[in-house]
Amino acid sequence: MPPRVVRWRGGDGEAQTAPDSEVTPVPQVSAGILLYRRTSLGTQVFLVHPGGPYWARKDEGAWSVPKGLVDAGEDELAGARREFEEETGFRAPMGSEQTLGSFRLPSGKRLQVWAVEGNCDAAALRSNLFNMEWPPGSGRTRQFPEVDRGAWFDQAAAVRRIAPGQRAVLERFYAEYGRPQP
Repeated sequence: MPPRVVRWRGGDGEAQTAPDSEVTPVPQVSAGILLYRRTSLGTQVFLVHPGGPYWARKDEGAWSVPKGLVDAGEDELAGARREFEEETGFRAPMGSEQTLGSFRLPSGKRLQVWAVEGNCDAAALRSNLFNMEWPPGSGRTRQFPEVDRGAWFDQAAAVRRIAPGQRAVLERFYAEYGRPQP
């Protein structure tokens, strides 16, 4: 059996090929913004709930930091800002980004997250849409919002609601930046 050949487009758009044995898989990189605000009751974080029929009846363990894949050649913080705006319709405040670091997700992706202090009206969220066949096997394509809602959560509620693979993001955030201001 001949060796498998991997094909892809290089950064210049030209087709590239190499034997599979010479290609090291690069994990996909996602980037996100964890928006937070300080209130008289403590520090709250803004999380989003994924849209679409698979997530419709899930709540605890389903919410996420607004995030998405970084485009090839794109700066990770720029990708995080783009994804935040695409998923929420809001622009994250500029200049106050605090890196929370890089986290390995169960999917194998690497997630780079920045904490940004700011505020938004969760009820005004407007997400981009995606297409998928629904119901499965029907041959019909339907559009769904990538994010169907967003909400502000205190620490205890956020830890319950966020996807288990992203809990480390909240743990680091609350350890480093979630303390009340003097």
